Amino acid sequence: MQLQRGLKVYVEVCSACHGLQYVPLRTLADPGGPGYTEDEVRAFAAENYEVFDAELDDYREAKPADHFPAVSGDGMGPDLSLMAKARAGFHGPYGLGLNQLFKGMGGAEYIRSFLLGFTDEEDEVAGQYLYENTAFSTGWVQMTPQLEDDLIDYDDGTFASAEQMAEDVSAFLMWAAEPKMMARKQTGIVAVSLLILMSVLLYLTNKKLWYPVKHGGREADL
Repeated sequence: MQLQRGLKVYVEVCSACHGLQYVPLRTLADPGGPGYTEDEVRAFAAENYEVFDAELDDYREAKPADHFPAVSGDGMGPDLSLMAKARAGFHGPYGLGLNQLFKGMGGAEYIRSFLLGFTDEEDEVAGQYLYENTAFSTGWVQMTPQLEDDLIDYDDGTFASAEQMAEDVSAFLMWAAEPKMMARKQTGIVAVSLLILMSVLLYLTNKKLWYPVKHGGREADL
């Protein structure tokens, strides 16, 4: 449900200025994702997006096989497909996770902190308005504050506070950047467990095989 709420925040708040061009719409029905059925994804794609079809030389309703659209032009923000991954803690100096250690923020945590980091302070530089944000490295950004309480209506009845929306869209963007992350973690846990079990069995087998040699040699010396 959190991923579904995060998708709603992205569509209604973020998609006007930020694209998700590397994320296929069909992945919304993948295991570990927002949990939509294929029919729901088909309806969502057709209802929300249009794509240009070169064969038709015209626009048509989006299909699950299409990607979320790219957003470009003056004043538009960066694509968010891999933003959570790009802002992960282990992408700090020397790849040692120093951002996570000292600043306490990784990919999803950074996005949440950024969305909630506006102080309502403004400044004008060279004819451009900047807005203070405590999470950004320079402290000032061109993006205006986007979230406020009760900005959208969640389908599951959850109150859409600014903090709730920031958490939900951050979780969705983390999934968008790493849709197979949970499956990889589960596979990794199983693999490590098997390696530990194999190591224990090899140690016990080795000990049993060499026991007669070691102790037999000692008895011969006696």
